[in-house]
Amino acid sequence: MARKTTQIQTPAARARSRRSVLKGLAATGGALAGAQALPGLVPYIQAQSSAPIKIGFQVHRTGIGAAYGRWYDRTTTAAARVINEAGGINGRPIEIITEDDGTDPKRGAEVVEKFATLHGCDIAFGTLFSHVVIGSSPRAGELKIPYFVVSEGHHVASGMLNRYTLQPGITDVKSQVQAMAPFVHDNLGRKVTMIFPDFAFGHDHRDYFSAALEKLGGEVVAKIAIPPTESSFTRYFPKIPRDTEVIYHVMVGPAVLTFVKELGEFFGSSRPELFGFIDSLEAVDIATPGLEFLEGSYFWEGNPRYAGANPSEHDSFYRAQVGVDADGASLDDPKDVSTYAHMWGCWETLHVVKAGMEAAGYQGIGDRAALIEAVEAMTDLPHGRAHPQGAKLFNGKTHQVFGHQYISKVGGGRMTLAHTTSIEDTFYPDEVDYTTQPF
Repeated sequence: MARKTTQIQTPAARARSRRSVLKGLAATGGALAGAQALPGLVPYIQAQSSAPIKIGFQVHRTGIGAAYGRWYDRTTTAAARVINEAGGINGRPIEIITEDDGTDPKRGAEVVEKFATLHGCDIAFGTLFSHVVIGSSPRAGELKIPYFVVSEGHHVASGMLNRYTLQPGITDVKSQVQAMAPFVHDNLGRKVTMIFPDFAFGHDHRDYFSAALEKLGGEVVAKIAIPPTESSFTRYFPKIPRDTEVIYHVMVGPAVLTFVKELGEFFGSSRPELFGFIDSLEAVDIATPGLEFLEGSYFWEGNPRYAGANPSEHDSFYRAQVGVDADGASLDDPKDVSTYAHMWGCWETLHVVKAGMEAAGYQGIGDRAALIEAVEAMTDLPHGRAHPQGAKLFNGKTHQVFGHQYISKVGGGRMTLAHTTSIEDTFYPDEVDYTTQPF
């Protein structure tokens, strides 16, 4: 009697076959990624194990990123709960294992190693500050652990990292400033002074906004770099040239309120136009005394803090799950203002991980390459509960997602949405193809 034989596929081979299926699904609108947050819509693969999927959450509990870290933690907890209530991933619950990296590159690499070797995590996730990502990513590549960052830095799409590092849940600075520059040039002024933090994230702003503005015929008349640990800023402001028409500011860290207040004290009622990235006031109430001089100025927001008159159902669902009100403050304490323009990236990244693992039939660390290939095959990420910030397009070659950007105007101690860019406004030519790199 002839024996029946069964061909066993390797994880990478399984991923290749799933990738061809995913490419077909992408042409129909990417329903795979968008449906992940809706219970009952996606049939789960029978799990070979009921053990939790361990997600190593690299969080800035301390250091200059602590304000962001607290809200990244809160958002991650909410997203994990929602995913688990909907059946988990492939029938298995998510377990979030948290380690503080101190917003420090060296500790960041150590944390990634702990996830891979001590905790046995399936993936690492969550890092925000760009210098920590740059310090941690090489170790993730060496340990062959997928590293899903929520950082905004252009370091992923620039090609300086590796195939194990992906940014599928938040847009990057290069795309953001490219979309913002025409608004600044056409509505505020053509001679711009930039004030930015002196590390990779700030350098991305300096380099890519300058290039975008100059392409439009504008000019950056001064570039003022400030150490991220600086606590007082008045001594930097005399460097602003007299012919400045617009001050472009993006500051981070615990002293952001001091920065904005001192900027107002320096200029008084006579100031250039102001265009800031909301990083300068993340987790700060716009109605704080001393910020009145911001009236009429503009801010970029990755996700509008104030819900406005007609919020989407998806945004309302997300706010309720994370526990923030229509003004972006905690439901428990209206004085506790969230980092609303950034923290959504954790929510959306976890839903991408869920979609990728389900497409790859992920069962364990042997399927890590299959997971990465499944995510690389994604394209359209439709607006929905999994992606409440808006629709997006993911570029599997560069490991970077692209999406809408928002400009809000300050008035009456709050912000009102003034302009929404198209996704196409954020596109730039590919600088890398990670899919050609071996695992």
